[in-house]
Amino acid sequence: MNKYKSSGQLKGIAKDQLFGHYGTAIGALLLVGIITLIITGLPDWFVSANSIPELIIYYLISFIISLFTGIFSSGEAFLYLKLTCGQPVSVKDVFSGFQVYPDKAIVLQLVFSTLAYIAQVPMMIFYYLFLTTGQVNYILFLSIFCVVGSSIAIVVGLMFSQAFYLLQDFPQYPAKDLLKMSRQIMKGHKGRLFYISLSFLPLYLLGIFSFCIVYLWLIPYTNAVMANFYMDLMKGRSQTPPQQ
Repeated sequence: MNKYKSSGQLKGIAKDQLFGHYGTAIGALLLVGIITLIITGLPDWFVSANSIPELIIYYLISFIISLFTGIFSSGEAFLYLKLTCGQPVSVKDVFSGFQVYPDKAIVLQLVFSTLAYIAQVPMMIFYYLFLTTGQVNYILFLSIFCVVGSSIAIVVGLMFSQAFYLLQDFPQYPAKDLLKMSRQIMKGHKGRLFYISLSFLPLYLLGIFSFCIVYLWLIPYTNAVMANFYMDLMKGRSQTPPQQ
């Protein structure tokens, strides 16, 4: 029976791996952040959201554009897996997603973007009602739906959280099989990953007081821990495709 590493052990390993590589990790973070900010901000340049048709068009364009960020998510997974394996890393690793089946990365991102938008639907409705009526009726009703939608998105997101890492190790498999593999290896580990993720919350809250500057170190640290979590999950597992 595998003995999995604790949250503290994964964090300690990540710190050691990042030593001497923070410059590369921060550079990659800034590069991806700037590119993502530009492409996800495109709808704001061309579409207003002052009516239902405009709101629908705005979110539809935003959703389609968000799919392409999956290519960079794939590249970041590649960079941090190399880091966990002790291999040399560089900022250009974030572009590896354009070489390793970008179509599969887009399909995977489709799942995560869909989950994100499901969680946002109540807020979209509230925003439109407030914009058109100036009232906050149904806020309790919408708040309940927001909690339910967010909870579902979190659980399913945890279930499929390893998909981009699996794409690096199993690029020959279809995206649907990568999602199945993620679901399989996360059985019994969703609570563990949720706890690890939640343990970073105090650091992120404290980071606000640094005008978010500390996030330049905190986000690479988080990413390294998540990559080590994946490596910890995969140890001792046979590299076979999921059962149909």
